[in-house]
Amino acid sequence: MSAPTAPTTILFDLDDTLFDHWATARAALAAALAERPELETGDFETLYRRHSALLEELHPQVLAGRYTPDAARQLRFRRLLAPHGAAGWSDEAVAGFALAQYGHYQRLRRPVAGAPALLAALNSSGCRVGIVTNNRTAVQQDTLAALDLDRWVEELVTSEAAGVAKPDPRIYHVALERLGCRPEQAVMVGDSWENDVVGALAAGIRPVWLNRFAAAGGPARGTHVAEITGLEPLAQVLAKIQGRG
Repeated sequence: MSAPTAPTTILFDLDDTLFDHWATARAALAAALAERPELETGDFETLYRRHSALLEELHPQVLAGRYTPDAARQLRFRRLLAPHGAAGWSDEAVAGFALAQYGHYQRLRRPVAGAPALLAALNSSGCRVGIVTNNRTAVQQDTLAALDLDRWVEELVTSEAAGVAKPDPRIYHVALERLGCRPEQAVMVGDSWENDVVGALAAGIRPVWLNRFAAAGGPARGTHVAEITGLEPLAQVLAKIQGRG
């Protein structure tokens, strides 16, 4: 098998690839709950898993315009906290909790370990960097700026702006067109097997799967895909992206 062509363009997912949404969301939920000692939430890990499931359920509906972000956030916490002492809360009380949690979330945002160094190294090597993300444009622009990652990102392609979401290959075609790149010249790095690996393959782009949480996938799903478990150590991650690993 011949070695992959050295890429000229690296595409990244944002949430839980460059931005550590998982750690930020956990910390924000814990901080908001600490302000409401009357709630009997039990095991935090169980509660956080339920929170994540609700977020995954409602996020596509926000992108589709069925809920505003604020309405979806309030519905999420209404459903999450009702069994833990908040069943009788007024709409104002739920909205207050949702607002507090979101404030903590924005304040506590942090990159995935190694993300700034990786983007800086790619820029220094002459690679162009783009983001392909299923989210709203203003939200992702704000996240990149808050994390000080925007300095290294040449193009941000969101599902909102593209009118189509990963894994549909058309969103990747938008990114390639903006960056003046052919599929075989690009690499896609992301944490979602379905969105970032399957979607990239459908667009003719070589994927690198960021498997931070030891999920099943890769060869077990019938195809060989380069896999990393984090964005560090830098030299090893660069080797995988460049097709040398």
